Amino acid sequence: MAITQAMTTSFKIDILSGYHNFGTAPTRATSAADTFRLALFTSSATLDSTTTSYTGTVGSVLMTGEVSNSGTNYTAGGSALTISSTPTNGGSGTTAFVDFNDVTFPSSTITARGALIFNTTQSNKSVAVLDFGSDKTSTGGSFTIQFPTPDSTSAIIRIV
Repeated sequence: MAITQAMTTSFKIDILSGYHNFGTAPTRATSAADTFRLALFTSSATLDSTTTSYTGTVGSVLMTGEVSNSGTNYTAGGSALTISSTPTNGGSGTTAFVDFNDVTFPSSTITARGALIFNTTQSNKSVAVLDFGSDKTSTGGSFTIQFPTPDSTSAIIRIV
């Protein structure tokens, strides 16, 4: 017999599923999945691990450094995300993960350096900052965010 200290895999999956709340004032009022969005940003934005929320108003007011509205194809607050898989560990291993379907802004003229994934159900709280590594541009074409393979080594959201 042996005891090995660790955060349990089931706990990691449960966190991604919203089962555990360590706050002193729980904010859960529903059992429905939260709504997540992805907003695009230019190189003039300041986004990093200290970003706590999306501070623009979805649909009308741009956050500092957010990509300008592009007709009807990109507006403030970006696009809703669709969760592509329920939180899991893929059936093995100790890393829990969840992923989103790819997002496309069709017929858009956009230059973006990164993005912010945020939770609109929970007061626009930030989830993840994405850095594209360099400016990515579309001119009257599709601007697509392609999420990595949903597995324990590549999924966009992983708890190791």
